[in-house]
Amino acid sequence: MNKEQLKEILEKHEKWLKGDEGGERANLAGAILRGADLENADLVGAILREADLAEADLVGAILREADLRGANLRRAILRGADLAEADLRGADLREANLRRANLRG
Repeated sequence: MNKEQLKEILEKHEKWLKGDEGGERANLAGAILRGADLENADLVGAILREADLAEADLVGAILREADLRGANLRRAILRGADLAEADLRGADLREANLRRANLRG
């Protein structure tokens, strides 16, 4: 997935979160996002099942209620990220930076 495709998905997701016309929930299931810059991205409720987010920059990202089942988050930077109520079953978080991350629920 290239940066433009990702940007379009994130823009539609933002509209979806606001209830605006043309909005669409982000479905990044199985996406290759290794090393992606998703700093401060609002991915509330996004589908990231089996996504490859190894070494991705997710500093301050909002991933509340996101579906991250089986996602590769190895060495991802999740410092200060909000992962409350996110589904992390089977996710690989080895060597991930979770400093100040919210993991409630």
